[in-house]
Amino acid sequence: MNGPEWEKRGPASVVYTVEEAAQVLKISRWKIFDLIRTGQLRSVKIGGLRRIPCSAVEEYIAQLLKEVA
Repeated sequence: MNGPEWEKRGPASVVYTVEEAAQVLKISRWKIFDLIRTGQLRSVKIGGLRRIPCSAVEEYIAQLLKEVA
């Protein structure tokens, strides 16, 4: 990839909320928290808010694809 992710996506979509990440992956928000808790999905806290970097969702999908191959 060339340059930071935010340059490609714009500042509004650098991170997802838990709910947005769940929608993108088509899973429940509880499953998102489970993936975070088990270290399968990276996240950050901004103040008291949990956010999932878009790159973390892409990495998680890539890992799933690698496991199938």
